[in-house]
Amino acid sequence: MSAFPTKPIAKLTGHNGIVHAVAYSSGTQSYILTGSSDRTIRLYNPQKAPPSSVAPTASNAYPPGLVNKYSAHGYEVLSIDVNTDNDKFVSTGGDKTVFVWDVQTAQTVRRFTGHAGRVNRGVFGGDGDGIIATGSFDGTVKIWDLKSNSYKPIMTLDDAKDSVTDVAIHDAEILSSSVDGRVRSYDLRTGMCQTDVIGASCTSLGVSKKGTELLVSSLDSTIRLMDRTNGELLKAYKDETFVNKDLRVKSTLGLNDSVVLSGSDDGMIFAWDIMGDECMHKFRHSDMREVRGKGMVSQPSSKKEIVSTVAFCKTRREWISGGGDGNVIVWGV
Repeated sequence: MSAFPTKPIAKLTGHNGIVHAVAYSSGTQSYILTGSSDRTIRLYNPQKAPPSSVAPTASNAYPPGLVNKYSAHGYEVLSIDVNTDNDKFVSTGGDKTVFVWDVQTAQTVRRFTGHAGRVNRGVFGGDGDGIIATGSFDGTVKIWDLKSNSYKPIMTLDDAKDSVTDVAIHDAEILSSSVDGRVRSYDLRTGMCQTDVIGASCTSLGVSKKGTELLVSSLDSTIRLMDRTNGELLKAYKDETFVNKDLRVKSTLGLNDSVVLSGSDDGMIFAWDIMGDECMHKFRHSDMREVRGKGMVSQPSSKKEIVSTVAFCKTRREWISGGGDGNVIVWGV
């Protein structure tokens, strides 16, 4: 695992609030979209933003690498997902609204309302990315049809007993994680719902490429790899310095599902070999450096230290972390 990307190769600046969402563009994945508590979404070309890029000043108001800004959200932006054709993306946030954007014009082409609380996640799925699934603080998952002119959801799934923190679509199944400590899988063909009990409040979920495993983060400072066929725990990822007890933190699979990557409550990023027991790499987001050794990591002084989101590039050995400091770091080899 020596080829794990550990070098900061770009720093994307400009947000003045926690970065809650990061996403690579589709296809060659040459662009990066970021969403923040400052209510804006930004599109960057990371190749034009060297690690030494400075925060913008009055005379340098457009930070290096920034291609476009998208402004419509009235509250913090919590999630971004790009469609396969790379011409649209969906964003959700604290204003209970689901926005579908045209990448080129930076205009919203659809706005869906109906959730009664902040929308934690929105993802494309279905034939030709024809539907969007969203999960909300109101405890529901809603399905929206992009091909119809209706602004109402075509389905509302309300089995969760608490906030729905994340959703994913795999084939004809919609998966959701909830603060009630459960992961639910809905088969849209049969209408069946399968529930896996995790126990601790779940904050993030992801499906493996094969579709047979599920990666779940929860507020007991543990990430679990579950067998989707029988709900069995395959592996649990922990570390004495890994802290995720209070905040919604995203974890993800990367490098062809060979590694698990996660942010944390206290500014650290952790990487595990999917088969291993020990954490392979630890990074401090704000310092853009790898932390060596087993020593305890200093505790954060504020929420500004959180790393709430990470994403892996599918075409290169590269990943990104979004931090409470408003910066996004691109890590490569």
